[in-house]
Amino acid sequence: MPPRPAVASADAPLPETPPPMPAPLVLLLAVACALSVANVYYAQPLLDAIGREFSMSEGAVGVVITATQFGCALALLFVVPLGDLLDRRRLMIGQLGLLVLALGAVALSANTPWLLTGMVALGLLGTAMTQGLLALSAALAAPAERGRVVGAAQGGVVIGLLLARTLSGALADLWGWRAVYLASAGVAAVLALVLMRCLPQRRLPAADLSYWALLRSLYALLATERVLRVRGMIALLMFAAIGAFWTALVLPLSAPPYSLSHTAVGAFGLVGVLGVLMAARAGRLADRGLGQRTTCIGLLLLCLAWVPIAFLEQSLWALALGVLILDVALQALHVTNQTMIFSISSEAHSRLVGGYMMFYAVGSGLGSIAATAVYAQAGWLGVCALGAAFSVAALVFWAATLPQKTAPQAQRC
Repeated sequence: MPPRPAVASADAPLPETPPPMPAPLVLLLAVACALSVANVYYAQPLLDAIGREFSMSEGAVGVVITATQFGCALALLFVVPLGDLLDRRRLMIGQLGLLVLALGAVALSANTPWLLTGMVALGLLGTAMTQGLLALSAALAAPAERGRVVGAAQGGVVIGLLLARTLSGALADLWGWRAVYLASAGVAAVLALVLMRCLPQRRLPAADLSYWALLRSLYALLATERVLRVRGMIALLMFAAIGAFWTALVLPLSAPPYSLSHTAVGAFGLVGVLGVLMAARAGRLADRGLGQRTTCIGLLLLCLAWVPIAFLEQSLWALALGVLILDVALQALHVTNQTMIFSISSEAHSRLVGGYMMFYAVGSGLGSIAATAVYAQAGWLGVCALGAAFSVAALVFWAATLPQKTAPQAQRC
């Protein structure tokens, strides 16, 4: 795409080469990512409780997650690209204010349409915040440290996922599932005040386009940037596998013989804490030009994870091992994908991450709704077969689209 002039998004001058990002700012961005993304995933360990209260069957309750992912898609199409046009600091603070209202709406939902509408809003606003923060992290970082900084922010996303699955289960056991969303509303309000005070006001590259031209340019990026398309399709298949696993997991674990509480089900997310370490490591490898090798290893692990996961009915230790492998693979692949697409254009970070994450939203929604339907018909082994099929498809697609010059590396990995 032809270069576009930059416009000011804040008052401070933009240095030609950004200075190294201060560690406290990296930490703040990671924490903000964690608290933002958690809102998208609170419902996963709560599906059985929500289903009972709103009289949803096992095969239909996955629509709660699908509604959230629909909101994610809307955010990626119409909201996330605004980061390339507007002042990102003000945009994020405004989104947090709306997020507080959406959380309150879910907590007070009286019927299924109200609940699903609130879930759409949570998916939209939680996703817009998270992806906007990731794009901001990439924009504020110097090119040589971009993978490291994005990896740290993505580590925050992992922590958010873990907190969502674990804390939502614990709060639901104590005070019911609605308390999860009331508590999160309070946290979002505090986060808005912190970001208002601490986010730097710095001029960043921005597109000199109207809003509708900005949206059209997103499709132009998808049409012209092969790296974005390839990495997006890998993400679609990868997140379909992940979505299938986490959406269906609560169903066998909350039923006999285990009959685990929401707290215990959510605690399985903590097994993936090593994924945080892998996120930072994968970013550094991508900075060194080893993204294809990291992708190869990550996809192989993604396929391997389903072997121990399939033994859930025989051993929770096998399940824990599978969760660990699954999360390490996810973070290695996700950070590598993001680091590679952020290198395309400094003026289009928000649109690039929006385009990439559209594939994620489609994959997660597909995996979630397919998993509950498959579980109702074929049980846990059917879900494992579904997840393994998505994983193998991702590996085959990556190998088929691998540039010839990197093929020897793939063969050695």
